[in-house]
Amino acid sequence: MSFGFLGIQFGWGLQMANMSAIYQYLGADESAIPLLWLAAPLTGLIVQPIVGFYSDRTWTRLGRRRPYFLVGAIFASLALIAMPNSSALWMAAGLLWILDASVNISMEPFRAFVGDLLPEDQRKVGFAMQSLLIGAGAVTASALPWILTNWVGLEDSADSTSAIPITIHISFYVGAAVFMLAVLYTIIKTPEHPPEDMEAFEKMKKETSGVFNAFKEIFEGILSMPKTMRQLAVVQFFTWFSLFCLWTYFAPATATYIWGGTPGDKAYQDGVEWAGLCFSMYNGVAFVFSFGLLALVNKFAAKWIHMVCLGFGAAGFLSIQFVGNPQFLLASMLGVGVAWASILAMPYAMLANSIPGDKMGFYMGVFNFFIALPQILTALFLGSIVQHLFGGVSMHALTVGGVSLVLAMLSLLRVQAKY
Repeated sequence: MSFGFLGIQFGWGLQMANMSAIYQYLGADESAIPLLWLAAPLTGLIVQPIVGFYSDRTWTRLGRRRPYFLVGAIFASLALIAMPNSSALWMAAGLLWILDASVNISMEPFRAFVGDLLPEDQRKVGFAMQSLLIGAGAVTASALPWILTNWVGLEDSADSTSAIPITIHISFYVGAAVFMLAVLYTIIKTPEHPPEDMEAFEKMKKETSGVFNAFKEIFEGILSMPKTMRQLAVVQFFTWFSLFCLWTYFAPATATYIWGGTPGDKAYQDGVEWAGLCFSMYNGVAFVFSFGLLALVNKFAAKWIHMVCLGFGAAGFLSIQFVGNPQFLLASMLGVGVAWASILAMPYAMLANSIPGDKMGFYMGVFNFFIALPQILTALFLGSIVQHLFGGVSMHALTVGGVSLVLAMLSLLRVQAKY
């Protein structure tokens, strides 16, 4: 059921660890990086609610959610192949829009898939299993350029035809194959259940179809969100603000301020690869800790598990500022990994049990608003804040992320969750 998420996160992991560096290889200024990352939250904001709306109203020979898995995987894999062959900044930025839109088409129905197929008391376990497979995919993807350089022995420098190192080229090609194969495995191995009353389903589909109805329901859905969903929205806002700080600035901050490099030289590339290894570390911790989550969810409420995990994440973020030795960054990633495992599972477990089953895909998509909006705000303003308030020292953006994660943890006190 969740195996496709291994491939989806393989693609995300490559993007998170390498896109900022790819932009800088192609000439982007460090202060412009957050704006160049706008594709991820904006496509999520637009695509996920629409895909959720239509997947609730879909039934084909392939099922309800699986057609979306397949279409998204095909286009995402093609974008992953094209990305390292970008010859200009505008090309990489455009491909990121295609990649993120495609990933969102595949990813959104996976959340609803668990809600569709599992009873309420098993959903915490289902989302914890998704977290485990997400960690398994991302741990390899994030470290792949470092592995190709240090274990396989490939040269990590760019060649005469591309500003982007060959290790990144190969990593993205591998990612395209893993993405496609993992999603296909879920499509082939996991059947979906048709609507219990097909006549009523077809009637509902006919009465609520159309673009106007889609946007009308999205707008009404936001205004009429269940109470638990509104409370979780605040938690998600602060959580994903902090994560976007990490993804946009960790690699360039590590390469510049800890390795002492500048874009294009070997020290900078070594720093970027080490940042990828750090991302692999936190995803590896998330993978291992997900086994613990599978045990914890049977004894404790998701709310309290999530609060403790976010506390570990905040400590990991805030410690980065004081690290001088690259090795110690791996220790900071321990806390981030614990938080990441919970972020991928516990909010969705709390949400799935607070929304109506016939709108599972729709509300999962609307919930993404509170993942996308903080990232959009970060992309629009964080570059200017770093440039003018922090004197261009991007490392301070990671401290802002740590403070935001503390606010997310405190916001959980207001959440009223069923399990």
